[in-house]
Amino acid sequence: MLSGFFIVVITLLLLAQIIGRFFNFIVPSAEDFAGFALAASTFLGLAYTFREGGHIRVTLVIQRFSPLPRKIQEGMILTLSLALLCYVSYACSFMVYESYIYDEVSYGYVPVPLWIPQVPVAIGAIALTLAVFDAWIDVVRGKQPDYVKQEDALSLEEI
Repeated sequence: MLSGFFIVVITLLLLAQIIGRFFNFIVPSAEDFAGFALAASTFLGLAYTFREGGHIRVTLVIQRFSPLPRKIQEGMILTLSLALLCYVSYACSFMVYESYIYDEVSYGYVPVPLWIPQVPVAIGAIALTLAVFDAWIDVVRGKQPDYVKQEDALSLEEI
């Protein structure tokens, strides 16, 4: 829902800019705020999209595997993804911390402390890491992850 909220914020900012042109006023730092909202929307939507099977995967190849090789492949990919996402989550969180400690601000007309728009990016990265960890636990336990169930349901609907 937060991801959708930030899409609405982008829309309202663009609408304000368009209306402002007719009445000769500008929205200060609208481009900066739209960029911040885009980053927030993107990262806050990653975990939900992953769990719903919305991320792009090579399903034409993956679905051709028999059950055992498919489980092995899913486990290996999730292990690598989890390791990478742990690093990304750490890096994003550390970026927020550094921006806060060093009082970094945006270069736009309205100076915004950078840690404020960076927080949703870190939260989204952490949420995606937790979603991948949950799927990894399912694979380790021998269960099918939620995103695989969604992909299989979608592929059956297309037939």
